[in-house]
Amino acid sequence: MAIELDFAAVLTEWPLLVKGVAWTLGLTAVSAVLGVLLGIGCAWVRTQGPSWSRPGVAAYVELIRNTPFIVQLFFLFFGLPAMGVRLSPEWSSVIAMVINLGAYSAEIVRAGIQTTPAGQIEAAMSLALSRMQTFIHVVLPPALQRVWPALVSQIIIVMLGSAVCGQISTEELSFAANLIQSRNFRAFEAFIVATAIYLLLSIATRATLNWFGQRFLFGGRRG
Repeated sequence: MAIELDFAAVLTEWPLLVKGVAWTLGLTAVSAVLGVLLGIGCAWVRTQGPSWSRPGVAAYVELIRNTPFIVQLFFLFFGLPAMGVRLSPEWSSVIAMVINLGAYSAEIVRAGIQTTPAGQIEAAMSLALSRMQTFIHVVLPPALQRVWPALVSQIIIVMLGSAVCGQISTEELSFAANLIQSRNFRAFEAFIVATAIYLLLSIATRATLNWFGQRFLFGGRRG
C-alpha cells in the first residue's frame, strides 16, 4: 500500500506555524535571560553566599533537576488554582521554563566558579574590591566563558522542552502542529514539518548564542 504524502496541506497553514515559531522563540528568549540570571544568583549563594541560605537553594536545585519538566508545568497550571493562584497558559509556561533553566544553569555556573584559581580571587581582594565586586568583575566573566557551551546546550534543551507547553494550550510550535493535523488529518506530515522546524531552530539558536557570547560577552578575553 503506497503512502501518499501531502505536505502542501500542512504548509498552507503557514500562519499557524509562524505563530508557533514566534511563541517558541519568545518563550525561549525570556526563559534564557531570566533563567540564566536566576542560575547565576543561585550559583553565587551556593559558593559564596550566607550559610543560612544555601540549604534552601540546594533543595530548589535538587527538586527541579530530579522531577520532570511536565510535572513542574502541570503543578503551576493545574495545581496552584487549588491554592487560589490562577495563571494563564503563557505565564505558567514562562515561569516553569525559567525555574527549570535556573536550576540547571545554577549547577553549570557553579562548576565554572569553582574552577577559578584562588590566587585570582586573592589578587582582587588585595585591590580592596568587595566580595560582590570580585564576584561580578573577576570571578563571573571567566567562569561564564568556560561553561558557555554547556549553558547554550541547556538553553536548547529548554527550548525543545517547551513543546510540552502545548499541553496547557500555549500556542507554541507543537500546539500549532497538533492543531493543523486535527484540521486536515495529516498528522505524519504535520509533525515531520514541526520536527524540521525544531531542528532548524536549534541550529540557529546555538549559532546565535555562540556568536553573541564571542561578540559581546567574551570578545575581549582570551581563554
